[in-house]
Amino acid sequence: MADIAALLSEVVGPANVITGEAMPDDYGHDEALTVAPRLPEAVVRPQSAQEVSRVIRVAAELGVPLTARGSGTGLSGACVPRPGGVVVSFERMNRIAEIDTANHVAVVQPGVTLENLDAATAAHGLVYPVFPGESSASLGGNVATNAGGMRAVKYGVTRHQVLGVEAVLGTGEVIRCGGKFVKATTGYDLTQLIVGSEGTLALVTEAILRLYPRRPHAATVLAPYATLDGATAAVPEVVASGIGPLIVEYIDLVTMGALVANSGMDLGVAPAVKERTVAYLVIVLEDRRADRLDEDVEELAVMLSERGALDVYVLPSHSGAQLIEAREKAFWAAKAAGANDIIDMVVPRASIPGYMAEVGALASRSGSLVVGCGHAGDGNVHLSVFQGDPTTRDALIHDIFAAGMALGGAISGEHGIGTEKKRYVAELEDPAKLALMRRIKDAFDPHGVLNPGTIFD
Repeated sequence: MADIAALLSEVVGPANVITGEAMPDDYGHDEALTVAPRLPEAVVRPQSAQEVSRVIRVAAELGVPLTARGSGTGLSGACVPRPGGVVVSFERMNRIAEIDTANHVAVVQPGVTLENLDAATAAHGLVYPVFPGESSASLGGNVATNAGGMRAVKYGVTRHQVLGVEAVLGTGEVIRCGGKFVKATTGYDLTQLIVGSEGTLALVTEAILRLYPRRPHAATVLAPYATLDGATAAVPEVVASGIGPLIVEYIDLVTMGALVANSGMDLGVAPAVKERTVAYLVIVLEDRRADRLDEDVEELAVMLSERGALDVYVLPSHSGAQLIEAREKAFWAAKAAGANDIIDMVVPRASIPGYMAEVGALASRSGSLVVGCGHAGDGNVHLSVFQGDPTTRDALIHDIFAAGMALGGAISGEHGIGTEKKRYVAELEDPAKLALMRRIKDAFDPHGVLNPGTIFD
């Protein structure tokens, strides 16, 4: 490893290679609850695609595994380094190269955070609409995991916003795919193949992102329900109504209790209603005009009342913002409560009521507690699993995933597979698909140095 540290120093300069006791602990973990931290042998901090290319060539020649890292906010272990490996940190590649207002795109390096991009786009009356719940997350990490978040019901996930990338393959070759356009039929769509590949195919060094007009008016509607089924069953009609909600979330009683306790907020729900409530729908609408927003809110309130809501509350703007912020921090609330794992199964949204009933039955049979909330508008449910016995927990999660896949779902909606969910992928996914993925991996990364052991062994 002394040899590779010296070689990497020749590429990026000695000040940008970290080894030994000088290495902060942050480089050895992400936010996954079940992954053991592991420090790399070295951290390298490149500043350009050319430097990334040279780093990869050095690693390929010596057979040293590389793990890309942005802000380390992931939940699947994908940025935890391999034994004897090197972390490629993009913290120095944090430049917003361009906000193109004519084409409504931003060109960013992978170390740019969502917070920084949001501030830059707001100055132009534009917005990058992917908010996965952590504003310190990096765009490179979002591209690598195909991050989603609460606004996906209206705008889609990261892959819907990435128009092009500059990326470095496992051979050290630098490629550009896509561009400042929204359609192309020129061969295979390599951009979309790289999005969501968790650093296993290429390291993204620049991304071209779609921007949208920023809507100045928003309202948050809270609807308590006596059953979880009632709350989730109302979602397809809300989505189909034409109102175009920005956010459609369900939050079960236990999770809402934790969010309220942690944030100290008062949602103003009447005590008699609260006593009967088992789950909540949280719906955010936005518009460019206040009068049109008011009309949509009134229509939504009537719709929810007719579909079994115990009551409908239009929250004051500060309370609505507080609730959305608390929902974005639901992971931290679950972690503080002692959750043993958190998963993010996705199913067709109309299947959520039946799926959640099956999850409840599986949890009961295993003597476990499974609670949570989710992006009900796109079928992505986030489940906190409380089961201390690893064997029982593993079997339960396997069955939860199997039940969702039987409904046409997928093991992860936005967190990714990483190292922590790959055993379930191996057990439940189509072997032919996995074999094809391996062949694609070999084509992009013939030396096997880019994040080996992520998604599959």
